[in-house]
Amino acid sequence: MVNSVMNQPALNQIRNIGIISHIDAGKTTVSERILYYCGEIHKLGEVHDGMATMDWMAQEQDRGITITATSTTCRWRDTWINLIDTPGHIDFTIEVERSLRVLDGAIAVFSAVEGVQPQSESVWHQANRYNVPRICLINKMDRIGSDYQVVLEQMQERLGARPILMQLPVGEEGDFNSVVDLLEGCVLTFDEGEFGAEVVSVPIADELQASVDTAREALVEAAADWDDELLTDFLEGKEVTAEQIRPALRKGVLAGQLFPVFLGSALRNKGIQPLLDAVTELLPSPLDLPSVQAHQPGEDGLMLPCDKKGPLCALAFKVLSDEGRKLTYLRIYSGELKAGDTLLNSTRNVQERAARLFRMHAHKRERIDTAHAGDIVAAAGLKEALTGDTLCSPEEPLLLAGLEIPEPVVSLAVEPKQIQDRDKLLRSLEKLQWEDPTFRVREDEDTGQTVLTGMGELHLEVVLRRLVDDFGVDVNAGRPQVVYRESISGEAVHREIFEREIDGKVQRGEVTLRVTSRERGAGIEVLLPSLEASSLSADILAALDETIHMSGQAGVQIGYPMVDLSVVVEQVPIDSGVTTALGVRAAAQRALTLAVRAAKPILLEPVMALEITLPNEFSGKVLGTLQQKSGRIEGMESRDVIDLIHAHVPLSELFGYMTELRSATQGRGSFTMEFSHYDKAPAAVLKRFGL
Repeated sequence: MVNSVMNQPALNQIRNIGIISHIDAGKTTVSERILYYCGEIHKLGEVHDGMATMDWMAQEQDRGITITATSTTCRWRDTWINLIDTPGHIDFTIEVERSLRVLDGAIAVFSAVEGVQPQSESVWHQANRYNVPRICLINKMDRIGSDYQVVLEQMQERLGARPILMQLPVGEEGDFNSVVDLLEGCVLTFDEGEFGAEVVSVPIADELQASVDTAREALVEAAADWDDELLTDFLEGKEVTAEQIRPALRKGVLAGQLFPVFLGSALRNKGIQPLLDAVTELLPSPLDLPSVQAHQPGEDGLMLPCDKKGPLCALAFKVLSDEGRKLTYLRIYSGELKAGDTLLNSTRNVQERAARLFRMHAHKRERIDTAHAGDIVAAAGLKEALTGDTLCSPEEPLLLAGLEIPEPVVSLAVEPKQIQDRDKLLRSLEKLQWEDPTFRVREDEDTGQTVLTGMGELHLEVVLRRLVDDFGVDVNAGRPQVVYRESISGEAVHREIFEREIDGKVQRGEVTLRVTSRERGAGIEVLLPSLEASSLSADILAALDETIHMSGQAGVQIGYPMVDLSVVVEQVPIDSGVTTALGVRAAAQRALTLAVRAAKPILLEPVMALEITLPNEFSGKVLGTLQQKSGRIEGMESRDVIDLIHAHVPLSELFGYMTELRSATQGRGSFTMEFSHYDKAPAAVLKRFGL
C-alpha cells in the first residue's frame, strides 16, 4: 500500500460506472478484460478457475459467483474509470441497490443465449429508479444458441427500453470472430494471439454491406431524434458522419431514452475495447449529471453541483469489516475531503474522523491524501457510519436521501459450538450487520436462540461460512425458516382500560381501537384523532402512535410484523390528574392485541417469482412437481431445445429445490427466484401456529 502517484483527473474525464446483469451473464469476466486492457492487471484471471481479480473473497472463488460489490480504478486512454462489479444473484440485491445509488452510468450485460432474465429485469428497474444512463453488451455471442436479435426484442418488450444496435456480428455462434462498427463503417478484429489486446480495423466484406446499410440507417434515425441538424441531413439523404452521430446519441443516453447495444464474447476476448470507447464517449462524467439535492436542518433543500470548492457532502454507500475495523466506501458529491478531517455524520448526528483515505483496487488499497467531488473512495476511522449515512462538514450540516432496503424473508437459528464463543459470535454478527442492511439478527424471547434473517438460503449460507472463515466462530445452525407476516381478514373494535400501581404511582389509561383489513401490499395504517379536534396532548398522541407502530412491528399473535391493516384510535378519554402517558401506552398495546384476535387473524407467507431454465424433454416432469408445491404456472417459453418456465411458488416449498431440480433434469436444469408478494398461508400452516 503506497501513496497515490496518479494525478487527479479533470471532472469531465471521470466515469463512475457499474456493471449490472443477471447471474452468469459474464459481468466479472467483462470486468477482468476491462482491467487487462486498461493495463491494471497483466494476467487474465478466470471466474471458473477462481482467479478473477474482482472476485477476491474465498467464497466467490469457490462458488464462481460475485457476492459483494467490488470497486476498482483504471484508466482508458485519457479517462479515469471508477468501476464497480456488482452481484447478479437476487440474495445480494442490496449490493446492486447501493452501487446504483452512487453511480453515474452503467454497463448492462445480457447473455446472447438466455437473453433478458429475471434479475436482468430487477437490476434494470433499479437503475431506472436512480435514473442511471446505460450502455449494453450482449455477451457470449460465441455460444451455441446465441441470438442477439431475440435479446433486442426482449429488451423492448420486457424492459420497455429502446435498444440501439451499434454493431453487427461477423460469424455466428462458434464462428463469431469480429464485429462491424456501424458508426465508422469498418470491421473490428481482435488478435487472438495477444488475448484480444490488439484491435485491427479492416474493410467490410461486400456480402455484409446491405445488412450494414440497413442497420446504420436505424442507428442514424435514432440519433436524429436528438439533433435537428442531423435530422435535416438524414431526411435530405446526405451522408451523416460518426462525428455528428456520437453527440446526438450521447444526449439520448444521458436522458435515459437511448441504450446503445454492443456485441462481444468477453471470455474469448472479443468486443471489450469498443465498449470502453463507448464508456468514455457516451456515458456521463460527474459534471453531466443534475445537481444533487441535499437538505439542511430546518431549511429547504439545497442543490449541490459537483464542485470541489462547494460544501463537503458525501454518502456512505458500503461498509466493510476489514480485519475487525470499518472500511467505509464514500461517493463524494461536493467539496474536498482530506485524510484526518473531522466530519459530521448528519444521519446519526455524531462527529467522526476520516483517519485515512484509499483508492480501492478490489481488496487492495492505494493510500491517497485528498479526495474531491466526483470521486469514489474508501475511508478508515469512521466508527459510526453505516450504509446510507451522509458525511459532511460540521460547519455546514447537510443530509442526502438514503437507500431503499428490501425486507429479508428467510431466517434460521444459530448457536456457537463452543459455549465460550457466544460473546465472540455476537460481536461477529454485529460486524456482519455493519456491512449488510438486509441481514438482521435478533434473540428469540421464548427460546433464547440467536435468529439470523436474510434474503435467501444462499445469503445465509454465505454468512455462516464467513463466521468460520473471517471470524473463527463455528456454529450449529437450524433449518431455514420462512419469515411470515401477520394480518387480519375481518374487522373488530375493542375498548381497553388499564389501571395499575407501578413504582408507587397509579398509571391509568383508556383506549378504544378499531382494526380493519386492507388490500395486500397496503401496509399498516394508524389513524389518530387530530390535535385540534381532541383533548389529547401532543405527548399522548405521540405515545399512541409509537406504541401501535412498535406493537405492529413486533407482532401480536406469533411475533411476525403486522401488515395490511388499518388501526383507528376512536376514543381516548382523558381524566385530568389520573390518566398518564404510560397508562395510555399499556391500554393501546393491550387493545391492539385483543382487537386483532377478534378480527379473524391470518398469516401471510412470502411467494417467490421463479424462472426455471431446462432442456425441454424434462418440462412435463418439472411442471408436475411445481403443481405439487402449490405453484402457479405463469407461462412457458420454448427456445430450440431449451424451455423457460415462469411460476409463482410459496417460499416454504423451495428450500433445497436446486438439488431436487438437478435430480429431475439430470443436472441440466437451473433456476432463479426473487420475492414477489405475500399471500395467505394455507390452512396447515395456520393450524401449526394455532390460528
